[in-house]
Parts: sequence; C-alpha cells; structure tokens
Amino acid sequence: MTLQLRWLMAAAIAFTIFQAPMALAQEAKVTSLMAQPLPGFAGPEKEGRVALVEFPPGTSSIAHRHNAHVFVYVLEGSLVMQLKGGQEVTLKAGDTFYENPDDIHVFSKNLSATAPAKILTFFVKDKGAPSTVPVN
Repeated sequence: MTLQLRWLMAAAIAFTIFQAPMALAQEAKVTSLMAQPLPGFAGPEKEGRVALVEFPPGTSSIAHRHNAHVFVYVLEGSLVMQLKGGQEVTLKAGDTFYENPDDIHVFSKNLSATAPAKILTFFVKDKGAPSTVPVN
C-alpha cells in the first residue's frame, strides 16, 4: 500500500469518526405545528410556537439555547436532557420539562437504540426570533 493511499484511508477514517456525532446531532426532525401572536405582553411583541420534535433511535441534540420559555411534554420514548449547571434528567412518555430563556440546553438524547422518541414543545418567545440557536 502506498503512502498516499494510507494517508487517504486514515483521513477517511478520521473524518468518519469525527463527523458521526455531528450527524447524530442533526437527525432530530422538528415540525412546526402552530405559531400565534401573543398580544398584551410588555416589551417586544411575543408569540407562542408549538413544534413536534422527533429523535430517531440513539440520536442526540447539540448544545443550544432557545431564548424563550419552553415547555416540553414527552409523547413517546425516553430521553435524557441536561441544562448547563444542572443534573441530567431522564424523561419518559407523560413527563414534562421546562427551560427558561437564559438556559443553555447542553443536550437531549434518545435513550433507545431501536425506538424513536417524540416531544411536543411550546415556546413563548419574541415574535420573529429564531426558535433555536446553537451554542459553542
């Protein structure tokens, strides 16, 4: 095997290993179900947003924040979630979770290697602001 071929194989293996966590983190499917202006709040105009988030087996999210009040209801499956500075929390169908606008969501991970997990989320946020923002 030539030196160039060995280098290419090593590069391909390294790329695969380092990209795998990113690929898993990007597999959650988010479906916006509803957005509604919420008049009457002081400050910037607010809106409520409802979304269905589906985590395929074994996947997890990257660190992010919502800059919103977020209410989560687990529809099916089991997830582990953690906010920066907090403990890991294991949630199953029927459980709820809350994030405030200052929280950094370290991760959410589907605990099952074979079954999807689904959550229903409700956001109260500034109208027009993104629902989710990655955090480095």
